[in-house]
Amino acid sequence: MSKKRKFNRKKKGNVVKDLTAKILKELNKKSTQSFNYKQIAAKLGIEDAHGKQQIIEKLAALKIEKRVEEVEIGKFKIIQNEHYHVGILDVTSNKNAYFITDDLEYDVFIPAININKGLDGDTVKVYVYRRRNNDKFEGEVVEILERAKDEFVGVLQMSKNFGFVIPDNQKMYADIFIPIKKIGEAKDGDKVLAKITDWPENSKNPFGKIKTVLGKPGEHDTEIHSILLEYGLPYEFPKEIEELASKIDTKISKEEISKRRDMRSTLTFTIDPKDAKDFDDALSFKVLDNGNYEIGIHIADVSHYVQPGTELENEAYERATSVYLVDRVVPMLPEVLSNGVCSLRPNEEKLTFSAVFELDKKAHVVNQWFGRTVTYSDQRFAYEEAQAILETGSDLIPADVSLTGEEYRVSEAIVEATLKLNELSKKLRKRRIEQGAITFDRVEVKFNLDENAEPTGVYFKEAKDANKLIEEFMLLANRKVAEFVGKSKSGAPTKNTFIYRVHDEPNEDKLEGLKEIIGKFGYKIDTKTRTSTSDSLNKLLKDVHGKGESNLIETLAIRSMSKAIYTTENIGHYGLAFDYYSHFTSPIRRYPDVMTHRLLQHYLDGGKSPDAGPYEIKCEHSSEREMMASKAERDSIKYMQVKYMQNHQNQEFKGVISGVTEWGIYVEIIENKCEGMVRIRDIKEDYYIYDEKQYALVGQSTKKLLQLGDEVIVKVKKTDLERKHLDFYLVEEKN
Repeated sequence: MSKKRKFNRKKKGNVVKDLTAKILKELNKKSTQSFNYKQIAAKLGIEDAHGKQQIIEKLAALKIEKRVEEVEIGKFKIIQNEHYHVGILDVTSNKNAYFITDDLEYDVFIPAININKGLDGDTVKVYVYRRRNNDKFEGEVVEILERAKDEFVGVLQMSKNFGFVIPDNQKMYADIFIPIKKIGEAKDGDKVLAKITDWPENSKNPFGKIKTVLGKPGEHDTEIHSILLEYGLPYEFPKEIEELASKIDTKISKEEISKRRDMRSTLTFTIDPKDAKDFDDALSFKVLDNGNYEIGIHIADVSHYVQPGTELENEAYERATSVYLVDRVVPMLPEVLSNGVCSLRPNEEKLTFSAVFELDKKAHVVNQWFGRTVTYSDQRFAYEEAQAILETGSDLIPADVSLTGEEYRVSEAIVEATLKLNELSKKLRKRRIEQGAITFDRVEVKFNLDENAEPTGVYFKEAKDANKLIEEFMLLANRKVAEFVGKSKSGAPTKNTFIYRVHDEPNEDKLEGLKEIIGKFGYKIDTKTRTSTSDSLNKLLKDVHGKGESNLIETLAIRSMSKAIYTTENIGHYGLAFDYYSHFTSPIRRYPDVMTHRLLQHYLDGGKSPDAGPYEIKCEHSSEREMMASKAERDSIKYMQVKYMQNHQNQEFKGVISGVTEWGIYVEIIENKCEGMVRIRDIKEDYYIYDEKQYALVGQSTKKLLQLGDEVIVKVKKTDLERKHLDFYLVEEKN
């Protein structure tokens, strides 16, 4: 008997792994053609009889499942029907995934066994099916159409003749195999950037090579550079780009001035963060004879220096945005441009692109002018200095807010201009909110850093009147520029190609989810109409402001919104309640603004509308880069929060439960906004079970709830700089 079993096992041969996916992938490659089992076996490299028999059996099963059709005896063709969809793979940290596609109204769950080497963000073709005896849908990746990325940051672990890179990214479920010849100068334990070069059919792991050695894990620059490279963002300029930038002629000739509106004699100043190095916008102010006000929004004329077709242009386009990390700015343009020639520094003549408005006393636009100018900034203010003028009405800038650390006086003309601009900006803001704009005045987390970029303290930055003053006039310029190009004199939309910043209406399902969660805190929103939605969201944001749950609810409210993107297809901006909106005011740090400047000048010169296609491609690229930069910025904040908490491990903190999952609760510390996890296994007083409906963990014995929004006391258990993660203990007796 035992001999027979042994004989049968030998005769049976090996089971071909992932055979369904392999067959479907091959049939997908030429979906209009049919193949027999021998042809499929040849494509898959299967030569033994047992393997071919498995193909025959699998084809029969796929035929029953109606995933393939037998077009003639023994010849099969894939069925391209409603079950196949193209979309994006969203991999979770537990190796499963969700499939997101515009074709379906729901996301499709894909178990790890069906991912078939798809990686997070990949564009894939998926076969979608209903689970047996279940209303839920699942999917199987049948083809990888486009990789989202092929470079990953991780730590190299060496063996004698090869190495593996263990990716930092929790969504990257496979370690990368590195042959000894492709390790280069990297050493065991180094943090590196690895590039996937191949993923053999019969291998669980992709093959790759070491592209860059970043340093040792935990070192500050290593981790910051890792954050940037993880999202495909550069941390330095190529030498040839720096050299090209240094050769730019920065002199302003009389000939160039003669082509522009000369506004050097008009009172002009900048208001920026005190640590800003690039000043890409300035305001000018003049009282007109009729009692109205001439207000100029002057923007650095980057497009004068960065010309199409040049290497500088290509570099700016590839970067598409400056990246603002906790301890540094990674600029879109080389420093000689961003901090020098294009920066509207005080007491320097600059080439600018301007939007000049005549406003009446009610802040209505009476006249407008757009064009290239030459300007001279009379004063540089930090927000804190301008705020001091607004709060006191005095020309004396106190030492505690002064950029120099010493008190000084400004001219009466600047005081009068600042006060009047603030008055007008409040009218603009009030009108905007009345028209349905949503006011997300979020508190920003900032760190005090020492000379080694070590965090010594946390503080919160809140937008005050000086910030809002600048914001309103930038919004005015962006809106009016978009209207000038996109709207005819009759009010009808034009067909002119332009760069719009659009924001779609919020997703109804997400709003319903928001309503359910905020209901736990006693808040409500009315989503019956567009007006009631924006009004009630504004009331919600006002009501939660300054409370323990404010950051949580503000974050959830933002997540319920659609993402703003760049496009040539104008649908308006829901959050700002503008029918036309563009980005015109920050070309030093945003590539779309450079495109906006070029197109605006093109139309001012009487040019016809260019083909939208190339611009739409550039808009998509800019939106993607903006999203990557935003993720890197968030990761740098998380990294610094973990670093800060390393020095507070014996301290107890009051926090708010900001998330509940089946493996634990997330807690946000109220005093510093640092968020960490209390794992279920670390809660000793009871055995807790996740209750999805209540957004809570429920104690089996005590029936005690740990619920979203509850205040708790926590203590640091573990800090993990590489994963940018905090683990907390729950201090039960003080809960």
